[in-house]
Amino acid sequence: MSTAFFSDELTFWHSTGVQALFLPIGRWVQPPAGSVGADTPESKRRILNLLKASDLATKVAFPSSSPAIMEDLLRVHPRRYLDAFKTASDAGGGDLGDLAPFSQGGFEIAQVSAGLAKSATRAVLNGEFDNAYALCRPAGHHCLADRPMGFCLLANIPIAIEAAKAEFGVERVAVVDWDVHHGNGTQSIYYDRSDVLTISVHQDRCFPPGYSGAEDRGEGKGTGYNLNIPLPAGSGHETYLHAFRKIVVPALEKYSPDLIIVASGLDANAVDPLARMLLHSASYRELTALMMDAAARLCGGRLVAVHEGGYAEAYVPYCGVAILEAMTGHRSNVIDPELDFFSAWQPDDRMIAFHKELLAELQQHFGLA
Repeated sequence: MSTAFFSDELTFWHSTGVQALFLPIGRWVQPPAGSVGADTPESKRRILNLLKASDLATKVAFPSSSPAIMEDLLRVHPRRYLDAFKTASDAGGGDLGDLAPFSQGGFEIAQVSAGLAKSATRAVLNGEFDNAYALCRPAGHHCLADRPMGFCLLANIPIAIEAAKAEFGVERVAVVDWDVHHGNGTQSIYYDRSDVLTISVHQDRCFPPGYSGAEDRGEGKGTGYNLNIPLPAGSGHETYLHAFRKIVVPALEKYSPDLIIVASGLDANAVDPLARMLLHSASYRELTALMMDAAARLCGGRLVAVHEGGYAEAYVPYCGVAILEAMTGHRSNVIDPELDFFSAWQPDDRMIAFHKELLAELQQHFGLA
C-alpha cells in the first residue's frame, strides 16, 4: 500500500484573527500561538508533527503540491465571490459570510488548501499512490458556492472533484463526510446532480444550528443522491460503526463510485470543544478501515481523505495518525494515552440499542434495509 500525505506550512499561517501584537497578520507576519477562535493552526499542525515523530513517517510519502488556480476555483465558485474574497483579503481580511473570518492573504492560503485536495485526488487517480490524505486548512465542507461559512472559505472537495472530472473524466464520485458538523456546502453544490453522491454523518442539530437533514435527499437529477445521517449527541463508537455498516457502506455499494473522498473532520472526538460526540482514535481507525474495504471492492482502492474540522489540539493528532495507520496498513509506535479512558466512556447498552432503532428507521427511509 502506498500512501501520500499532502500538507503545506502556509496553511498553518491562515488566521481567524487580524493581528499579532500590533502587527497586521499576513505576508511575513505569522499568526500568534494563541490565535482567536477555535480554528487554531495547532489542531492541524500537531497531526503532521506526530506523524513525522512516529515510525509511520517511513511508510508515508510527503509530495509537494501546487495552489489551485483560478480556473479550478471558477468550476465551483462564481467570479463575483472570488473577486470579493480577493479584494477583502488584499485589504486586510474580514468575514464575507457566517463565522468564516480570515486575515490578510487569506485568499492565497485558501488556494493552497484547495490545491492540497486537488493534488491528493490527482495523485490517486493517476496511479501514483493508492490513497492520499490532504491536510487542508482552511477547511471547505461548509462553504457554499457563493458564500463562506463555518471556517470554510473555498469548497476544497468540490474543487478537487471538478478538476478530476475535467482531467480524468471521472464519472461517479462519492463523498463521505464524517465531520461532526453537517457538510452543508458540499451538499448544496451537488444537490441537483447524480454524478456525485454526498453522505454526511453528523451530530443532530449541531451546525448549521438546528439542522438535521434526514429528509433532504436531493432534487431534480440529484434526487436520492444525498444522504444525511443525523446522530444524537453522545452517540459514541458503536453507534458510528453501526451507521457506517448499515447505511454508509450499503449506499456506496448501491452507487458504485469510481472514487471515494472522505471529508475527514476529527471533531467527533470525545473532547472536542465544538461538539458532543464520544469517538476516539480507534473509532477513526475502524471507520477508515471500512472505507478502505469499500474502496477496494468498488473502485480499485481509490480513496482520498480531505481534512475538515477538529479543534481539540491535544487529542486530534491521535485520531489523524490512526487514520493514516489504516490507510498505510501499518500500526505505528504511537500510543494514544487516553484510549482506554475514552473507550470506557461510552453510552450504555440501552442507549446504543435506542440509537440502533433510530438508524434502522433511517435505513428503511433510504431504501437500504
